Amino acid sequence: MRKFVLALAILIPLACLSAVIGYNLPPIHDRLAWRVDEWQSRLKYAIDPPEKAVFVPKDQKSTEIPGLAELTPTPTIVSTATATLPGPSPTPLPSATPTETPAPLPDKARLTGIVHEYQLWNNCGPANLAMDLSYWGWQGDQKDTAAFLKPNERDKNVMPYEMQAFVEQDTGLKALIRMGGDDQMLKRFIVAGFPVIVEKGFEGVSFDGWMGHYEVVNGYDDAKNVYIVQDSYNGPNLPVSYDKMDSAWRAFNFLYIIVYPPEREAEVMKILGPQADSTANYQYSAQKASDEISKLSGRDLYFAWYNRGTSLMYLQDYSGAAQAYDQAFAVYPSIPEKQRPWRMLWYQTGPYFAYFYVQRYNDVIDLATTTLDKMSEPILEESFYWRGRAEAALGDTSGAIKDFRASLNVHPGFGPSLEQLQTMGVQP
Repeated sequence: MRKFVLALAILIPLACLSAVIGYNLPPIHDRLAWRVDEWQSRLKYAIDPPEKAVFVPKDQKSTEIPGLAELTPTPTIVSTATATLPGPSPTPLPSATPTETPAPLPDKARLTGIVHEYQLWNNCGPANLAMDLSYWGWQGDQKDTAAFLKPNERDKNVMPYEMQAFVEQDTGLKALIRMGGDDQMLKRFIVAGFPVIVEKGFEGVSFDGWMGHYEVVNGYDDAKNVYIVQDSYNGPNLPVSYDKMDSAWRAFNFLYIIVYPPEREAEVMKILGPQADSTANYQYSAQKASDEISKLSGRDLYFAWYNRGTSLMYLQDYSGAAQAYDQAFAVYPSIPEKQRPWRMLWYQTGPYFAYFYVQRYNDVIDLATTTLDKMSEPILEESFYWRGRAEAALGDTSGAIKDFRASLNVHPGFGPSLEQLQTMGVQP
């Protein structure tokens, strides 16, 4: 009996160690990691359903919301003659001609040469960026993009600006991010030979509802009313109806990313026209959201108010943005629980900016805490960062340091948190 017990005492730890080593072998880890994450998530969400959580802003200066007409900005088109592209090496933009009549579009178009990849676990952003880059002859795959975009594989999201940074730092190509896209803009880029990365809402793939997703749009067919997309989850060359794309795209302010060789920049700017200038684009997307607000209801109305807030945030109208986000959060409780986009702050962090810069620090803290607490594991560097900023503003230095460090645990080398700790004279 003693020998049997002794054998168990030796074999059980060895078996556990072997299981851990085996799980971390790349071929096995790639196949099992998403299952482990799914089981953990199922348990957490069954005990504490995230769709039931409702964030209620408390620091509003006034409950009186002006009429929509007062909220609607009058777009001012900024001359693109002196504007510059964002990025490490800004270059002058060619003049746009707002009144120029675009050439008629063909009834269909399709770009070939994209190497499709099914995404690895939690790897939508890196996979779609790799697919888009493959069109331009880039030699690499989603593991190469993920090494830059997601130093922590458990990171729940890759931001568009992170994808832009990878393109411009590591590929010799350029990337541009714009909002307020529409079918004509998508089609004109495709016809001109530029696939388009879009960020959109995504549903019907698992037990726990709405989430964000990237896709590469590389074709369209007016006779069938469909786009052709490369989808890292569902497969290559999928038809997506115009209506379905428009509805899902709204969730991300109709955001799109164009990757292009530097020598073709003039073509990109010509297609964008006045929206080659980022300020004009934010004004345009704010107006688009305002126009939609009067026509929509339910979850779509929530997205429209949120989109308006995001565009105003980029215009640094933080008061107007905060007001728009307040309206979005006021709509949220009326959305049926199973349809609620409770992951929204995983992907779009505009409310943190807006509330922080109008000194609504408690709202920043409450929103970040609600977002982190309702995750299967708290792993959003942006939420930790903004909660730390608000805590520091309220004099809670120890809380701020803890959150900045938590942000760096999630995303090693995350610049904003490193900068805050350095300013405070604290080691990461």
